[in-house]
Amino acid sequence: MRPSHLLLAVLVAAVWGVNFTVIEIGLDHFPPLLFSALRFLAAALPAVFLVGRPKVAWKWIVAVGLVLGVAKFGLVFVGMDAGMPAGLSSLVLQIQAVFTAVIAAAVLGERPSRVQALGMLVALGGIGVAAVDEGTSGPLGAFLMVIGAAAAWGVSNVLTRKASPPDALNFMVWVSTVPVLPLLALSLLTEGPAEDLAALRALDWQGTGTILFVAWVSTVFGFGAWGWLLRRHPASTVAPFSLLVPVFGMSSAALFLGESVTPLRWCAAALLVGGVALTTLTPARRSTVPAATATATATVTVTVTVTADEGEPVAVPALLRPRP
Repeated sequence: MRPSHLLLAVLVAAVWGVNFTVIEIGLDHFPPLLFSALRFLAAALPAVFLVGRPKVAWKWIVAVGLVLGVAKFGLVFVGMDAGMPAGLSSLVLQIQAVFTAVIAAAVLGERPSRVQALGMLVALGGIGVAAVDEGTSGPLGAFLMVIGAAAAWGVSNVLTRKASPPDALNFMVWVSTVPVLPLLALSLLTEGPAEDLAALRALDWQGTGTILFVAWVSTVFGFGAWGWLLRRHPASTVAPFSLLVPVFGMSSAALFLGESVTPLRWCAAALLVGGVALTTLTPARRSTVPAATATATATVTVTVTVTADEGEPVAVPALLRPRP
């Protein structure tokens, strides 16, 4: 990888890590569900008129939009608004790699290797340490919301794998059109029109800046650059940079928000990042191909990295893809 490409990969990881700090600031200006709806609206417009028509079936765009946009990001924003720290959120969400591997094994028949299974156990140990740390210093309910968000992210990863979009930026821009109305409806029902209107009337440069950052810098630039790198380098070369996201997330939260990083949290970070690395960067075991189909297809082991919105890449565990 050229030095300029390496710097771009680090920059994208930094943008996605800092994004959590920006979200925390934005939550001081907007109710969480309204904020999430506005960021998807800004990400979709005017980009949807510039990226061309969708390149996958609408069923995949709608499915990923609901699971990723409404369930995953709705839970993240509500959880952070309920007290989940920004830095810890950037770390805990990495458990999505374990959920992805488990769901892919159940739905796609992609069996994890022994090393990947070990990585899952290590990552789960990191989550346990983080839960102990958060349980003694913050609301455990908010922590569980972010875990639920990671599970929804795992489902969306598998859906994205099935959709196999040829253009990640095109796909994410169209996916961003789906959650806007459901999130607005949920905001009106749970947060109330009075609170939403008050937030919009009080909109200032800082609130506007947070929306533009999470929509244009994190989503449009981030996913555009990440997709550009994946088209020029093997996924196994690009994927490891995703492990820098919680490093930048925790560092920026400590620097700009004054969040403390306890020894337990550092321990959780080491276990979780190490476990995710084992889970995502090692080959999966080959599936057994029935004799009747062995003549039609052959299997090869590949590592696929799928990007998803909200400032983090999705490092999907090594998957088996049939090739002619």
